[in-house]
Amino acid sequence: MALPWLAVLKIVPWTDVINNAPKVADGAKKLWNAIGKQPPAPKRAAPAENPAATPEAPSITTLRLTALETATAELHEQMLASSELIKALAEQNTQLIKHIETNRVRMRWMWLAIIIVGVLAVSALAR
Repeated sequence: MALPWLAVLKIVPWTDVINNAPKVADGAKKLWNAIGKQPPAPKRAAPAENPAATPEAPSITTLRLTALETATAELHEQMLASSELIKALAEQNTQLIKHIETNRVRMRWMWLAIIIVGVLAVSALAR
């Protein structure tokens, strides 16, 4: 069952992922700054009573307008939530890439240490 995950991890172009991580984070920050600063759609006050419409039956135009304003406000809230999520994911991605890079450097040092210890062990056995 772990084999498909290993295959997927081998297929991912990690150099491209690492190189593009700062761009993704910057793009997410720009998106959040652009969307986060927009004020939510203003709530419309109840319209003045139309003399042609009866109090029991508001006009269809008023109902449609109210429905559209509600839908617009909901979409704006969803857009804010989505952009906040994208920003958080981009920040997590940046942190993940930093940790991967740190681990890569540590692995190189470990391999170097293993090689040195191996050479020392072989030279000690050769004496």
